[in-house]
Amino acid sequence: MGSIEITVLDGASEDLDDALVDLLETHSKEAGSPFVETDVAIRATRDGKLLGGLSGKAHLGWLNVRMLATAPDARGSGVGAELMQRGEEVARKMGLAGIYLDTYDFQAPGFYEKIGYTELGRLPAAGGHPRRIWFQKLLARPA
Repeated sequence: MGSIEITVLDGASEDLDDALVDLLETHSKEAGSPFVETDVAIRATRDGKLLGGLSGKAHLGWLNVRMLATAPDARGSGVGAELMQRGEEVARKMGLAGIYLDTYDFQAPGFYEKIGYTELGRLPAAGGHPRRIWFQKLLARPA
């Protein structure tokens, strides 16, 4: 058997990502927890102008909110809370247990706490880089 070759690629590789997903899916099926991802995308607009949006992936019973952003002139107007509420509705309809996400200390940790999310863990601020904080919220099942 030959030696292992490790190669650092220049930037992202869609081919590598696809191959890694295949490996993960094979293992998760064998373990009895199929790794099936569903994209979730929610947009907020007014008069055709983008106010903000939510983008995430649902898998293994959870919605991972990968991005939530609002336009500068929409911040503090409730758009972010409405997007998260709609994300929760979508997750409930999908039968998911909850939502998790991360943010940085300079972004919106207080916002997530205000809308009912609890801190799950954090990486410390280090080397001049900001603290990263993970949040989660368990969803009540609809009656």
